[in-house]
Amino acid sequence: MKFNVNPVMVLVAIIVAVAVALLSTSFYVVDSTERAVVTMFGRYASIADPGLHFKIPFGIQKNYNVPTEVVQVEQFGFKTSKAGVVSEYDDTTKPFMMLTGDLNVVQVEWVVQYRIVDPKAWQFEVYDRHKTIRDVSQSVINQLIGDSSFVDVTTSARGRLEVAALEMMNAQFRSYSLGITITAVKFQNVEMPEAVKAAFSDVSNAKTDLMRLINEGKEAYNAEIPKSRGEADRLVQVAQGYSTERVNKARGDVARFNSVYEEYRKAPTITKKRLYYEMIEAVFGGDERIDLIDRNLKNFLPLKDLGATGGTK
Repeated sequence: MKFNVNPVMVLVAIIVAVAVALLSTSFYVVDSTERAVVTMFGRYASIADPGLHFKIPFGIQKNYNVPTEVVQVEQFGFKTSKAGVVSEYDDTTKPFMMLTGDLNVVQVEWVVQYRIVDPKAWQFEVYDRHKTIRDVSQSVINQLIGDSSFVDVTTSARGRLEVAALEMMNAQFRSYSLGITITAVKFQNVEMPEAVKAAFSDVSNAKTDLMRLINEGKEAYNAEIPKSRGEADRLVQVAQGYSTERVNKARGDVARFNSVYEEYRKAPTITKKRLYYEMIEAVFGGDERIDLIDRNLKNFLPLKDLGATGGTK
């Protein structure tokens, strides 16, 4: 069985195919959120703005549309499977386990947002762009967590770490000429792993007990030490008063003795009698019922008032 091939039809088909190929490879569209990197024979040629553009067909010129006006997101430690009011997470993605500066293990989840600012660098400078972004981001977060305490990464100090992470990532990406700018770094979740929560709770309770005992000791110290110091000051003052009293009394006794001695030197007999009388007056001056009898008196019997209630002394 023979088929008759019409040369005219074949020619028309060829012309139509060439025309379709020509039209399909001669125009391209750049969206308003994109910039196109145009190459000629595989080499960079130009950057095309949004709109409809002509290019040399048949692959001589090619365009690579880059989303420069879109904020792109890389998620670490989790993956959003359904976005909405409440995000659902893919359980197959495990949180990153990291060691803090005070040797506590934490599991970390975070988000990196970035924009492409240099389409040419994004297209040509780095081979595996997304892997580079993830590797650099993980390295920076690991360094910051390792230089911080557990309290810092789980409290309000996380804001400072997020700012530091953004600056460090941008510095590294600029050195790599990746053509992106990090716009935000946000910690999604930082917490103690379930496996070590019990041990951490014990350590935390021990620290709490330690601080309680220290505070109780300081309270007892503050209660007893001032009291002891006050008692010591009182005793010192009493001793100083007693010392002053004894010294003054001794000085008075010395002065009195010296004055008596001077009088004795002038008139020894008179002074002796005066001292004797003063002694007698001091000893018996307070009692009115005293009789003084000369022990050498032999022929005199003193008469007493027998009606008196007191006896003879």
